[in-house]
Amino acid sequence: MLTATTEDYLKHLYLEEQRLDGNLVPNGTLAALLGVTPGTATAMVKTLADAGLVEHVSHRGARVTDKGASLALHVIRRHRLIEKFLVEILGFDWSEVHDEAEALEHVVSENLLHRLEQKLGYPTHDPHGEPIPDADGEMAERSAHSLADCVAGSRVTISRIDDREPSFLRFADDHGLRPGTALDVEQMNAVSDSVQVRPEQSDAVVLGIAAARRIFVELWGENERESEPG
Repeated sequence: MLTATTEDYLKHLYLEEQRLDGNLVPNGTLAALLGVTPGTATAMVKTLADAGLVEHVSHRGARVTDKGASLALHVIRRHRLIEKFLVEILGFDWSEVHDEAEALEHVVSENLLHRLEQKLGYPTHDPHGEPIPDADGEMAERSAHSLADCVAGSRVTISRIDDREPSFLRFADDHGLRPGTALDVEQMNAVSDSVQVRPEQSDAVVLGIAAARRIFVELWGENERESEPG
């Protein structure tokens, strides 16, 4: 049975690798994500590499192996189902549940997890729009388009929002920015590094580029077709 520490390393390594489009995750980056020293992270990565869970390239970083990815996906599944349960059944705010799920994901049994999934009606996404892996570890693709990469005049739908900063989730909620919300991208201001969007039937919202990078969207119409190869 994996320890909570091992599960945390595999989960964070897998998720950061996805953010980096499959590239190696530097040990310093992993250390920052886990709140440990670079030396501690490097030692743990080497231990995971010896166990066949991680591929480690000296002075460059690491990525999960197929075996490590499978284990990471099961941790992610537990985390996101717990978040969904806390919001939908227990009435938690979506800005509160990440840290709660971080603790509970290591102790919930598979039997309890199955009951949670049944109670929730087998959801496919967590409250922040992230896909929930199924029991076999299969997970739908995530949108890679950030709001910061859109152009003025685009019409988009929010697919997911980065859940790592509770204050940003509260801001997004206050301004009607939730997964499933349609937006008109009205302005992209290079001078002020800002984006102005208008949610359906709501007032315009101005976001800094850093905030816009935390919102991921699906493109509509011509924008979507232009994004396809060929």
